[in-house]
Amino acid sequence: MNPTTLKLMIAGGAVAMILAMSATWKVQNWRYGKQLAEQADLHQSDLDNISSAAADQARAEQDKRLDLEQLLSASEQTHHKELSDAQTNQARLRDRLATADLRLSVLLEDSASCNTVPSATSAVGVVHGTRRAQLDPAHAQRIVAITDDGDRTVIKLAACQAYASQISGAASRP
Repeated sequence: MNPTTLKLMIAGGAVAMILAMSATWKVQNWRYGKQLAEQADLHQSDLDNISSAAADQARAEQDKRLDLEQLLSASEQTHHKELSDAQTNQARLRDRLATADLRLSVLLEDSASCNTVPSATSAVGVVHGTRRAQLDPAHAQRIVAITDDGDRTVIKLAACQAYASQISGAASRP
């Protein structure tokens, strides 16, 4: 082998080696690009799943909130009706007292007897022969006003308790 041929062979081998390295680099680059594309697809799939789960959770929370609002609205209407009915009944009672259609009375203690109220009631009435005194209409009106305030307070308290119960029940539900 002459030196020129040897140089050509070495140069040819170097070129072949460079070509082989270049081809290997291109194949590796192609494989790496494919892996990156697969990872990007997986990442996008994960992001889509997370977004879908977040949207489902937000929708579920919104549905729970809407259900609670409807429940509270129905409860508020019920308590408003109770309050309105109590006020109507009190107004009727005040009107009956004002027109003397109804009179309030109290039992008077009989000094000769220790029993002021009989133990059993009869079907005829509640007087039972004991002495009663009729209240002055103005005093009767004040008593009715006090009971009216009490009735409204009890109804409002029941509404507040129902509201707190519904809110705390909704907060504890998963």
